[in-house]
Amino acid sequence: MVANSTFIPMHWFYTTQIEGNILQLQEEEARHCSKVLRLQAGDSIQAIDGKGRLYTASIESISKRDVQAHIVSVQESPAPEYHIHLAIAPTKNISRLEWCIEKVCEMGITQITPLLCQRSERKVIKQDRLQKIVLSAVKQSQKTFMPTLQPLTSVKDYLLQERIGAQYICHCAYEDNTHLAKLYQKEKHIHLMIGPEGDFHPEEVEAALSSGFRSTGLGKERLRTETAGVHACSIIHTLHQI
Repeated sequence: MVANSTFIPMHWFYTTQIEGNILQLQEEEARHCSKVLRLQAGDSIQAIDGKGRLYTASIESISKRDVQAHIVSVQESPAPEYHIHLAIAPTKNISRLEWCIEKVCEMGITQITPLLCQRSERKVIKQDRLQKIVLSAVKQSQKTFMPTLQPLTSVKDYLLQERIGAQYICHCAYEDNTHLAKLYQKEKHIHLMIGPEGDFHPEEVEAALSSGFRSTGLGKERLRTETAGVHACSIIHTLHQI
């Protein structure tokens, strides 16, 4: 098939500044629109609000700090059929975690919690930087729902949070762990815990099990943290669609 050479894809942006039939881009989104893409008044754009709506709009005024556009149409996406909450230990090399976050966002994950574990090699993260990774991945993969990125949270505090649905802790402490693909039963809400390179401390595993998590594994191979995170989400994503 030969592509239509006259087709010009519209650029995607993110905004929560919507009032009536006017949407507004601010800060980095406005700078990207005006300085990088060099769009002008009259050009068409598309914007998401992170809650399932896609707006097609025509730019009315534009500057490096503010873009205002008239909304032409709105498309509303159906709510996700299932929700994945990935709680994962930040990697020592932060670029590996950024890669993981990018890939799971492309799959349509709902929530991400960076998890501070006893064996964590990284104990500090840049929340703003990770949020930009989330936003970029959502726009690139043309998703209309924005995943929630939680702040760095200790295992203890994470386990105190209220959760509904299936809960799985992926670890290597038990040789007879049942593979995640065999345990998963197409639940609507799924919580996944992925530990650091040295795996969860046994005390953390026992605490998770006492909190309602099920012990599971991802196969015989020893996976890096970021690989395990993407692999676990991919298993859920794939099995849910079969």
